[in-house]
Amino acid sequence: MSTENPIASAEAQTATTGDPDSVGLVEPKSHHFSEPLELACGRVLKNYTLVYETYGELNREKTNAVLICHALSGHHHAAGRHSIDDKRPGWWDHYIGPGKPIDTNHFFVVSVNNLGGCHGSTGPVSINPDTGTTWGPDFPSLRVRDWVHSQARLADMLGIRQWAAVVGGSLGGMQAMRWSLEYPERLRNCVVIASAMKLSAQNIAFNETARQAITSDPDFCDGHYLQQDKLPRRGLAVARMIGHITYLSDDGLGRKFGRELRSGSFQQGSDEEVEFQIQSYLRYQGASFSTTFDPNTYILMTRALDFFDLAREYGDDPVEAFSHAKCRFLLVSFTSDWRFAPERSREIADALMHADIPVSYAEVESAMGHDAFLLPNGRYEGVFRAYMQRVAAEIAEEVY
Repeated sequence: MSTENPIASAEAQTATTGDPDSVGLVEPKSHHFSEPLELACGRVLKNYTLVYETYGELNREKTNAVLICHALSGHHHAAGRHSIDDKRPGWWDHYIGPGKPIDTNHFFVVSVNNLGGCHGSTGPVSINPDTGTTWGPDFPSLRVRDWVHSQARLADMLGIRQWAAVVGGSLGGMQAMRWSLEYPERLRNCVVIASAMKLSAQNIAFNETARQAITSDPDFCDGHYLQQDKLPRRGLAVARMIGHITYLSDDGLGRKFGRELRSGSFQQGSDEEVEFQIQSYLRYQGASFSTTFDPNTYILMTRALDFFDLAREYGDDPVEAFSHAKCRFLLVSFTSDWRFAPERSREIADALMHADIPVSYAEVESAMGHDAFLLPNGRYEGVFRAYMQRVAAEIAEEVY
């Protein structure tokens, strides 16, 4: 993992993978911050490391930078591939790259692994300098604003005084909105996709059920599983299965799996165990996730989701909250997303309009549920592309 040349040119940081629409081969970078970070919970991180990736090239004026904020189980690897043998590209590769909505021919894109993550940034799996062992459950509780403050320091390190846009879906959208209030002068556009100003009680309930699945696993060991050379894989797998169900729609599941069997038979006299395709799919998702994600991180991230309430400190008045913003907004929701329903995006749009903040809103038809913000969709792509093209055009006018 590179710690040098944080603003390398596109040629230096990528290599061709044979796909002209890809950012190519990318290498994660890391930066260690020695300045203490005071957290919303009242505790202080004496120092910390953030891992990130960049795509495209920062212009001379440093005005074309776009920050990508990831969702709950996301990370810094948003586009391209780490090697030619990678089976899958970054999690948002369809929307980041040459000629794509976030066009790396025009933008310098920064994608960071959040503080508290488990993909290189300081978090529960990191070593606590005070004890010499992993932080585990003793890692400080985090809020969305803590991520925003750490991202602002990363921007300072990169020499970026103002983002052309801060972009995020789901939990990433919450970070983008928090950016608009914490640092209103430091972003010109805020793109919020499939998100909300706060979670519903139902969403909090799903998160708590997932956490209970993890903590009730006998191998959880009160969160100190790494020190005992254990891992609550079963609990984390069930938590992922619970979450995954909520990210999909009934219609989408029906189209993809229906009641098709993977094994067994309903024929009379058959005693073979029946397994539906959807059962097999969920078990695979859970098992795969349990080998790549840290349980304490999952608990930390879902709690940050639960605690987020954009208007709480503004007398629970979202109009008052957004009156502090100075950027333009693009909001996108999806018709079948019942976890972050279109009503939540319309609430954001209404508050922005009443606060006299410029906002564009699109409700996109999709059968893919909450996961739709990650997947190809012609109308979604068109709306996203048109908005970002306008951002790029304005930057070009100022430069030339």
